[in-house]
Parts: sequence; structure tokens; C-alpha cells
Amino acid sequence: MKLYQNGVILTMDAEGSRAGAMAVEGDRIVQVGEEEELRRAFPEAEIADLGGKTVMPGFIESHVHLLNYAYSLTKIDCAPMKSLKELVEASREYIREKQIPLGTWVLGRGWNQTFFEEKRNPTIADLDAVSTEHPIVFTRVCEHMVVANSMALSLAGITKDSENPEGGEIERDENGNLTGLLKETARYLVYSIIPEKSVEEIKEMLVNAISIASSLGLTTMHSDDFETFSDKDWRKVMRAYRELEQEGRLNVRIREQCLLPQIDRLKEFIKEEIAKRHDTPMVQAGPLKLLTDGSLGGRSAYLRAPYADAPDTRGIAVFTQEELDELVVTAHQAKMGVVCHAIGDGAMEMCMDAFLKAQKERPDRDARFGILHLQITQPDLIRRFKDQNIIAYMEPVCLNSDLHITESRVGAERLPSTYNYRTLCDMGVAYTMSSDCPVDSLNPFDSLFVGVNRCDYHGYPEGGWMPEEKLTVDQMLRGFTINGAFASFEENVKGSLEPGKLADFVILSQDPTQCDPKKLRDIFVEETILGGRTVYRKS
Repeated sequence: MKLYQNGVILTMDAEGSRAGAMAVEGDRIVQVGEEEELRRAFPEAEIADLGGKTVMPGFIESHVHLLNYAYSLTKIDCAPMKSLKELVEASREYIREKQIPLGTWVLGRGWNQTFFEEKRNPTIADLDAVSTEHPIVFTRVCEHMVVANSMALSLAGITKDSENPEGGEIERDENGNLTGLLKETARYLVYSIIPEKSVEEIKEMLVNAISIASSLGLTTMHSDDFETFSDKDWRKVMRAYRELEQEGRLNVRIREQCLLPQIDRLKEFIKEEIAKRHDTPMVQAGPLKLLTDGSLGGRSAYLRAPYADAPDTRGIAVFTQEELDELVVTAHQAKMGVVCHAIGDGAMEMCMDAFLKAQKERPDRDARFGILHLQITQPDLIRRFKDQNIIAYMEPVCLNSDLHITESRVGAERLPSTYNYRTLCDMGVAYTMSSDCPVDSLNPFDSLFVGVNRCDYHGYPEGGWMPEEKLTVDQMLRGFTINGAFASFEENVKGSLEPGKLADFVILSQDPTQCDPKKLRDIFVEETILGGRTVYRKS
């Protein structure tokens, strides 16, 4: 028995209770209350003095790409680069410094043309300026677009005469020549020839990334991992997580969001995984995750009407309605659950229609279907979130970059129907919080800062962007705790600090509910406890 006392306990229970002490035994919370009360109840307990610090439930990250994040830590980090010139020079230096042999793949991720001085995408010419003797592929920050050099395209057999794959685009310039950009499913034309990773390599990458997650207070991660590598081997991914659990090296709870966009693979997975239910408190399989469109920054999010700054396109719908319906209905019949990536209003409408069809096939008012990102939300779609009991997987941190491009993409008329997080909350729509890392920062306090202030990390614009949609600290914290547990049907197991629940909690440097909103990013994690066991302590 351990008694945490002399601090502030934010329970995140239904009443928003605060307490002064908490008793923990094994992996469970025994009692929460005031210090004197608990000291009388448990006189033999080991005392953990909080020194006035704040305790709250461990953060539940409701949509992340943990394995992709782990993989990205082995690549060139393009995110800080402010120009294409810097991108080229830094990449050349990386190759020299690492002494990468000729013919070996050079990978990078995180570039965003919005932040380049040149305000344009990198091209085949830019990457050829890095090297023509290494195949090079750099992934955009959104993960929906890559740029490749001549050698990589040649190895992939891509020419200016190549046909676009279904659900993707090989970009060409006005003369029909390759630009080097590959969008959506076209990415896999080069991904498919990059050497694969073994289970042991995957495990070591995951351990590294999880140590970072623990330092940020994350105790549960809903993670989309199956298509991180071109072999799309879900068995390898599940094996890696389960072996880490068996070895005692899995220091975060994993709920796999299973990216299985082909009906045969989905049925195979249902037969081998869902029907047999291998789930443990540490590793769970499900729901089905579907990628139904692209990104706003890459103009591949699927809109109802054309882009304001590219009137010849509405983006990319990855599936036909019939294809999407079949996948959603199949998963729903297997009681697998479904969450869909949908950024554009066109994609969102398709998802909602598919959910309706699934409900007609097997009615279930507690199916907890979810939509991830939901960036372009017209009023009729907002009403459907409520009417259809769809969970809104919000991602406020994306506004750090997206607030700079949204109006140019959708125009002034559609702008009020974007990133309507407060509107959804006030309507009583079930919601969670997420980062989509490595697309955006994994640190929950970066998300809190942007969600509460509605500005980028530099405080722009003063007063907030569409400030009427600012969220409260409590709304943000609930999205990262009890609401995240609700999304996985675990609200009675974790997500709040109450007797009988898992002892997953964090000790913070200060109380976020009492912090100056402009200083939320200054808060840090002192200690992370998973199932009563410390998995991170700030040195």
C-alpha cells in the first residue's frame, strides 16, 4: 500500500472532484480523499510526499502512429528546416556525417512547404541536388505525401507515363514531367521497395519511442501502426507489442487502431484476432481504422466543393461509398468498432453514411463509431455527430500549422465551418483528444496550449484564431483522460482516479487548471505511474 499525500489530486470524475490524498495497492487505486482520512484508514501505508504537486490520470492519446513515430526518430528531421536550401544542405551533411554508402536509402520526414521561405513543395530536382547516388524519400508532415528523387523513382519503376494508382496521384507538371511528389496511395509505390524491418528492430524502435511517451505522461495510446512499413504485416506489429509485454518492456497500454483497408485483409484479421480475442490490459486489437481522405495542407482532404486555391480539385476520396460501406459493415458485424480518418466534409459525409448503413444491418446505439480529425465540419455534419452518437476525435494541436493555411484552402465562406471543437463540445458530442504524432507534437501540453488559446506556439494571432471555438482546460483534460477511456469502452477501468480503477497517473510540476493559459506549455511531468509502477521519473 502506498499513500500519495500533500498534493492536489485532480480525479477527473463526473463531478470534477479534487482531493488531497490517494491510496494505491498493486495496480489499483484503493481510495481517494483527504489526507487525514486516508492516513487513519491506512496507518501502515508507505508515504509518498507530493510536495504540493498535482496528480491527475495518465494521459490517454486517442490517435497516434507510435511505430511511425518510432521509425521517424531514425530519419532526417525535416520539420525545423525553414527553406529548401536548408533542406538540401542539411541532407547532404547528414549523408556525409553518417557515411551512408552509395545506393543506400536516405529517408526523412516532417517537411511543410508552408514554413519554407520558397513557399513551395520540394521537387525531384531538390532531392537530386542532395544526391543522385542514393535513393531519397522525404515524407510531408501530414504523412499523406512524399517527394522522391530520380533514383528512388527509377527503382520504383515510376515514369511520366505511369498510371495513377487507385486513391492516389503521381504528380506531374504542366509539361507532363514528374515533379517527384506522390500523394496518398501513390506513396506505396516507393515505400514498397524500401527494405523492411525485423520484429527485433521494431521492438527496439518502439522501446525508444515509448520512453519518450512515458516522459510526457502518456499511459495509454490508441495507435495506428499496420502500414508503417510496406509489407503491411499486421502479425509482425502485434507480435512486437506482445513480446514487449511478455518481456516486461511495454511501458504504455496499446489499443491498436487496425488499418486494414482491403476487405480480404480485414476478414482475415477478424478471423485470426477479433474472433479469438487475445486482448490483455496492455495490448488490445481494434477498432478498424480507415483512411478515407488525405490532408488539408496537401489539398488531398476530400471536400464537398472545390478548394478555394485549387478550383480544379476537391481532393481525394480513397474509397467509393460502396467500398467504404462494405468495410464498415464487416467490422461492425464482428463487433470490432470503427474509426475513420476524415478531414474534409465530403469524406466525413461518406463515413457518416457508412455508419448509418452498418447500424441498419446490426443496430447498436453504443457502437461508439468515431471520426478522426474532422477539420471541415458543416452545420449538418455537426448535428449528425450528435444524432448518430459518433465520437469526435479532436486534434487541436494541428492548428499550430493549419490556422495559417485554412482560409486559403477553403475560402472565407467555409471558414466558420472549420475546427468547430467548442461547438461540438457544447452540443454534448462525445469527444477525445489526440495529436496524430508524428504529424504533430506528442506532448499533451502543446495540445492544451493550442486548444485553450486557439493560437500557434508563437501566440499568433493575438486573442486567438476563431476564439469562440476556444476550449477550456477542463474540456481538454477530459478529452485526454476519461473521454479517451470511453472511446475504448474502458471508462469503468481507467481515465479517472477512483477506487477500483487502474493506478495509471502522472505527477505534474503544476496544476494546469490554475495555470496562466499562456504558460501551459511550461508544465512538465515529474513522474509517470502505470499500473502502480513508476515508468518515468524526471531526473
